[in-house]
Amino acid sequence: MMWRKLILTAALVAAAVPALAQSQQGTPQERTACAPAVRKFCKSANEDSMRVLACLQANRAKIGAACNKVLVSHGQ
Repeated sequence: MMWRKLILTAALVAAAVPALAQSQQGTPQERTACAPAVRKFCKSANEDSMRVLACLQANRAKIGAACNKVLVSHGQ
């Protein structure tokens, strides 16, 4: 019985991870709003969504209003 619960939990986590990763990347409109800032300030982030987010936050004063709005809308 314990193994069954463990397997079920592992399957649920595996199914949720891609959805979580996608939600961190934002919608196509959000990515478009931040693309210029990412190209200019965050080239070294290598498409790692958490590194890109940290980079955008570090450069908040330099990024455009549209990208700032995206960050604010996600509580960043």
